[in-house]
Amino acid sequence: MSDQIAPSPAQDDIQAERGTGNIYADLGDADANAMALKAGLAMHLHDLIKRRGLTQAQAAELTGISQPDLSRLLRGLFRDFSSDRMVRALTLLSAEVRISVYAEGDPVGEPIRLLAVEAKAAA
Repeated sequence: MSDQIAPSPAQDDIQAERGTGNIYADLGDADANAMALKAGLAMHLHDLIKRRGLTQAQAAELTGISQPDLSRLLRGLFRDFSSDRMVRALTLLSAEVRISVYAEGDPVGEPIRLLAVEAKAAA
């Protein structure tokens, strides 16, 4: 048996393509924008839960999302969650959500501001 390692492909053989910034669009997902939105919201939920030092059970109680569903969402299995439900969960965790609209790089109107719901104490 030989101890030789197979050569790796030469740098010239590797082709790279610049992505769009939306991995779901790059992969051809029909709901690319919706999935990118949900992925971003799921990341913010994860970060906020961590920042507040909440367990999944505590976060589930505060948001009204069952702990098993919240676990799925935080593991990236969010296709069946509506973005509205995720935004509501963020506001129930005392986060303010702002939505800005742009056309050709310029803002259209004022940002939409969704206020945080007054925090409830975690059980």
